[in-house]
Amino acid sequence: MGQGLRLGRLLGFEIRLDPSWFLALALVTWTLAAGFFPTAYPDWDRPLYWLAGLLAALLLFGSVLAHELAHATVARARGLPVHGITLFIFGGVAQLRAEAASAADEFAIAIVGPATSLVLALICWLLRQAVAEGGVGAAILTYLALINVALALFNLLPGFPLDGGRVLRALLWGATGSFRRATLTAATVGQGLAFLLIGLGVLRVLSGDVLGGLWTAFIGWFLYGAADQSKRQVTVEAGLRGVPVRGLMDPQPETVSPDLSLEDLVFEYFLGRGRRAFPVLQDGRLVGIISLTDVKPIPPSQWARRRVAEVMTRAPLWTVRPQDDLAEALRLLAEHDIHQLLVVDDDRLLGLLDRADLLRFLQFQNELGVADHPRRRRWPG
Repeated sequence: MGQGLRLGRLLGFEIRLDPSWFLALALVTWTLAAGFFPTAYPDWDRPLYWLAGLLAALLLFGSVLAHELAHATVARARGLPVHGITLFIFGGVAQLRAEAASAADEFAIAIVGPATSLVLALICWLLRQAVAEGGVGAAILTYLALINVALALFNLLPGFPLDGGRVLRALLWGATGSFRRATLTAATVGQGLAFLLIGLGVLRVLSGDVLGGLWTAFIGWFLYGAADQSKRQVTVEAGLRGVPVRGLMDPQPETVSPDLSLEDLVFEYFLGRGRRAFPVLQDGRLVGIISLTDVKPIPPSQWARRRVAEVMTRAPLWTVRPQDDLAEALRLLAEHDIHQLLVVDDDRLLGLLDRADLLRFLQFQNELGVADHPRRRRWPG
């Protein structure tokens, strides 16, 4: 979810708006302007309802942003790289590039979000006491106080990937010492919670609250998908953890010159060798990587006169070391949507790791049932 409209940076974090956020803004504004404020303040003029609804909706998402900034700030303080923060239809997400290193880190990162929402609720309630009764300011502050309490309580529900589910995972992780078992348990609880929300949504639809019911069911559906993805991810990563990159890399990858024509590259290397990417070396020095993705936009009529140096990827070059974990390599491949990683040490090219080889390793390992075999834990010998 790293795409969308880039707003800029705040506290060092890149802030983005997913396209679905605009739908959420419209829905929240409409709900407030057509329901919440007219019910609580029936004497206002109609334009005032829409003004208050829009302002309150924007401030609500400001509260969500503060919630996610708290997660991101604590994660960064605990040594975790943070890609950025994205606001979307169901709220926001701080995109961490790695999992917490310990149960204590996981707990601290998770709990700070709901704590921030409760602090915001208290601030809004205190400010509410200082403004005139019945005005727009009082109405918006009342709503923000209530909604931040609701956000905190909902996020504290013990179902992964909600903050409460992450707190549960941290507690189970600390008690059992197994990150995998803790994640699977918390995600299973999260799936149960998701089913309850979907069921509640159906009941609300049947009782006549169609919009509220659909929204509740969609939240449940989203939580179920996120929990299921977490279970799959932790299972995959457990199958790769402890296996060094050197075990799967091609230690003698074929390389190409930056002066090679694209026509020769296509017919002699892509088609001739059956590989989709090749490191580019100049005088023995790694200067880039060339892949099918780089060549496909170039019309075949230009291949004979265009050179590898013109279209190759120079930077950033995503690399790993031979001793790095395959689980970390998989995260890099997925995060950057790439198919290969260059294996380097002190800027020297030592090999090439291909995503297809990594996935094939996982497939064979699962088919043979050797993920927990004693020799697997020592592999490669």
